[in-house]
Amino acid sequence: MASTATQTARKVADEVWIATALLHREHPEALDFAIEEIVQRAKREGLHKPFRRGVYVHVIQHCVANRPPNPGRYRILFETGPGRRRLFRKGDSYHPDREGAKITPELEDLPYGYTGLFSWYRDWSAAATGNASIDDPLLSLRGSGKHLWADEHADDYVRRLREGWE
Repeated sequence: MASTATQTARKVADEVWIATALLHREHPEALDFAIEEIVQRAKREGLHKPFRRGVYVHVIQHCVANRPPNPGRYRILFETGPGRRRLFRKGDSYHPDREGAKITPELEDLPYGYTGLFSWYRDWSAAATGNASIDDPLLSLRGSGKHLWADEHADDYVRRLREGWE
């Protein structure tokens, strides 16, 4: 069990990251989690005694990359829909005022036994980012109109479309 001094120094945002990472690792089929699931996982993990109610506010607002900062500006979670969150990963959109903000805890800030989450997160994030173009509806359209000018050069196609314009 961690000492009180270590518990006090641990940031609430780090608890949120750990709880969410554990959920993702335990449920690889899940795309995201309900806010309450993350809060309950943090509570069950017991990284701070007593449990800090601030975990809820961090999951709702302070850690959510694609929400305006108020006042926390972490990029630890991503809101996938109303009441739903997942870990933030490179390539996700975020509020511009959160630029450069913390995405993961520092390795030395993780409690003993949790450092393996870093390598898991790196692999999870990389795998998901590699499939981003498939999941993005706009990026999935790439190349879908190439048949329109398959028989002619793109410049000729545009010139033909513009015939008769004034």
